[in-house]
Amino acid sequence: MSSREGTVAAVGNPALLEGYRLAGAVLYPAAGAADVRAVWAGLPDSVCVVLLTPDAAAELGIELADPASPLTAVLPS
Repeated sequence: MSSREGTVAAVGNPALLEGYRLAGAVLYPAAGAADVRAVWAGLPDSVCVVLLTPDAAAELGIELADPASPLTAVLPS
């Protein structure tokens, strides 16, 4: 069994992310395709899980299928 340590990031619409700060996630507010892609590309290597708002997940599409990407979960809308 391996142990992994890292950061949980939350990416997307700022209004939907605020509560996840209380759970320890680092917030990366992003509105629109360009912002979401810039945040995704700039995530630190220490990020192991990314919580995405539905709109952010829709913008990323194929990037989420990359096996080198962090584990992702789409938040309920």
